[in-house]
Amino acid sequence: MYSELGASEVSWAGKTYPEIINTAETPGSILVVPVGSIEQHGHHLPVATDTILVDAVAHLGAERVSDELPILLTPPVWTGYSPHHMPFGGTMTVEHRTLLTLLEEVADTALENGFDALLFLNGHGGNASLISSAVSTVGVAHPEAEILGLTYFQLADSFIDEIRESELGGMAHGGEFETSLMAHLRPDLVSDGDATYWEEPYDRAGDDLLHGGPLSVYRTFDEYSETGAIGDPELASAEKGEAIYELLGDELAVLLRTVHDQTT
Repeated sequence: MYSELGASEVSWAGKTYPEIINTAETPGSILVVPVGSIEQHGHHLPVATDTILVDAVAHLGAERVSDELPILLTPPVWTGYSPHHMPFGGTMTVEHRTLLTLLEEVADTALENGFDALLFLNGHGGNASLISSAVSTVGVAHPEAEILGLTYFQLADSFIDEIRESELGGMAHGGEFETSLMAHLRPDLVSDGDATYWEEPYDRAGDDLLHGGPLSVYRTFDEYSETGAIGDPELASAEKGEAIYELLGDELAVLLRTVHDQTT
């Protein structure tokens, strides 16, 4: 189970070192590094939401292809770059350079085992540009390997309109999307939340989880919301969360198969 360190069949943490090396040296081998955060998610979700969700999706996708290709997952990197959440309590963040260095060094040492590909799977929007930077710097340092990065919820772009009920701005930080996933995966950690839709004054900036714009804007979250959450958790349900989760697993499995094909 993804929530228990080392228990999954694809978990690096539960393997002996000869098992890890054997997997890594098999042609087309893939290592997935989930990257999350510890930050406030309003009054209704735990601060580990991003880490819980990216770890769960990473395991689901990897387990779906584990009979077909050599793949392992590291334990999640639980800290992220979250200074914009600091006005609220409960958030822990590291410097941008610190997290980039950490990911580079994790990749450097992991790739020494012989993996053909490494995927940074990100769970926090504030990490997205940093993940792109890590793909570039690790890729330069390891030209022999396929280095990739993806924010997991972007996998939902092709199907989310069939599931969501909220209007634009209802799926953001602690909104319909994340609350539904948590209601499915960890209902014991979810309580009632109020709706605060994302209102962005710049037309070319992002205003929903899967509706980003070309304009980057920095603001702390207290400028968007009194609770720290943005979106409509009142429309969330465990049923939606299960549907989203299963489809995310399907999409990630497709990507992993493509990565394997690229490296064999």
